[in-house]
Amino acid sequence: MVYAKRLHDFYSLLASDLRVHVQFTVAPHVFNRGATEVLRALGGTVLPWEQAVRQEFDLILAAGSQGMEQLHGPVVRLPHGAGNIKLSRRSTPDGERAAIGLGPDYLCWEGRLVPASFALAHEEELLELRRTCPEAVPIAEVVGDPCYDRIAAAVPHRERYRAALGLRPEEKLVLVSSTWGNGSLFTRLDAVLPRLTSELPQHGYRTVLLTHPNIAAAHGSYAVHSWARATARGAVTVIPPETDWRPLLVAADFIIGDHGSVTLYGAMTGAPVLLAEYPHRHVNPRSPAAQLAATAPALAPGHPLVDQLGYAAEQYRPEEYAAIAARISSEPGRFDRNARRLLYRVLRLGQPAHVPGPEPLHLPDPLDAIAAAGSRRDG
Repeated sequence: MVYAKRLHDFYSLLASDLRVHVQFTVAPHVFNRGATEVLRALGGTVLPWEQAVRQEFDLILAAGSQGMEQLHGPVVRLPHGAGNIKLSRRSTPDGERAAIGLGPDYLCWEGRLVPASFALAHEEELLELRRTCPEAVPIAEVVGDPCYDRIAAAVPHRERYRAALGLRPEEKLVLVSSTWGNGSLFTRLDAVLPRLTSELPQHGYRTVLLTHPNIAAAHGSYAVHSWARATARGAVTVIPPETDWRPLLVAADFIIGDHGSVTLYGAMTGAPVLLAEYPHRHVNPRSPAAQLAATAPALAPGHPLVDQLGYAAEQYRPEEYAAIAARISSEPGRFDRNARRLLYRVLRLGQPAHVPGPEPLHLPDPLDAIAAAGSRRDG
């Protein structure tokens, strides 16, 4: 699901070109539940994996490494998160752990470099790549970050997104964001969500729970909703994994998060961040997420939550968060131009004769409608 969302920002650059026929496939993966349905909902042609590995393609976009070596054609490897935050479990030959996505385990197969090109978001990632997989540096190209550009373009219109969600002007939106795996906020839902229910005034705050799609893929959406309902007693709106999270992030007044990409993107929005969980041992110490962890206050168990939100707002320094956000993309506002140039160079085609620009984020559904749909789906 995560890969499908990130791919959209790249293949949409080809969508209006009648010379290019876009097809999709889903590699076998433990977390690919729901990905095929999302792609079909876009109206795209979804090739069975067994068929895709027998065909030759002019361009292959891959947001993950699973099965990449089985495909035939020039592969453009894409990042699927921000900041290369998490560390791989395996160490490099020098004894260090590479950031996930930047080590040879993700780019090479049996000693052979698989991608023809590797799109990066920031110049800092080139330094990481030179340290962990130097053979990939010649194929790497910094193009910027699509989420960064779209969030940046949406922030000035924040009130439109809040109105679309059905928020009253005086209401505060608290976005609880969790990545997946050990050390994620999701592993502490039973400690965090009850506090949101019991300590935040019902008429002054709205709370949404945004979980990494891998959680629903592993456990099922019903389980996620059930756990949230059991711990929050219906006071928290659970956002379905297929929903675009970016408008919610733009609309948020506070972010309670962990070491996931969504929390890091929150540094762009002006919303104070509270970290409810942060597994230092598994986070790249050179990443902007590590800088955020050293800047944002940590959620404390023994103090009223409203007071802690007030403290986070009081201690918020825009210039500190701006410095963190600047490490997400070193090509702000230029992702579409840079990425399209890369894709057409691989295709060996001239680019369409117009300047591409960030696609505006769509207005979200009202929170009440999202909550009602979740209740109907979970029966």
